[in-house]
Amino acid sequence: MTSSLETPSRRELNKAATRQSIVLAAMQLAQERGLGGFTVEEIADAVGISRRTFFNYFSSAEEAIAAPTFGFLDAALDRFRDRPKGEPLLESVIQILLALADNEFIEPMAQSFLVSHGNEPAIRYQLQAFDECSDKIVTAIREREGDSLDDVYVHALAGSVMSCGKAALEVWLAERGADLSPSSLDRLRGLLMASFEHLKSGFAAP
Repeated sequence: MTSSLETPSRRELNKAATRQSIVLAAMQLAQERGLGGFTVEEIADAVGISRRTFFNYFSSAEEAIAAPTFGFLDAALDRFRDRPKGEPLLESVIQILLALADNEFIEPMAQSFLVSHGNEPAIRYQLQAFDECSDKIVTAIREREGDSLDDVYVHALAGSVMSCGKAALEVWLAERGADLSPSSLDRLRGLLMASFEHLKSGFAAP
């Protein structure tokens, strides 16, 4: 795997561009027709690739739709590893959210969550993204803190962080529905920040 300090090769850049094109085409079709209203072949045709090439990247349309959620969470983890050692863990989380607050990161994840709503296979991929990220958070905390923290604390913290993120997305979806306007995305950012502030305060009554 290419490290963050290495320059990606042309082949890697081409693969990343193809992957992104697949995700964008799947998102566009999902918005127009809803999940289940199009086929993998139609995604491939929209991108100009073969069905076989599609399956080199994703196992299904639903997995392609969930890709922005995986991407957002992976970007957050990368930034967590760059936070200063000794910084309170929840403060690191809040600073990461501030760093990822622009629409480049928030909007694709919000759109992915929105179009997955009500589709069981797509929801399973969304949940898988959060579960995998929870496991990665545990690993990242251990890399940073060593064995100084109790296992239950580390796993409970990782699970709580993911639950707060999901809670913010669910409240946002209930409030805003299909609205992906700048004001709606601002509301989502606010809900994400509020959920982690509640966690930071130990869920003291507001």
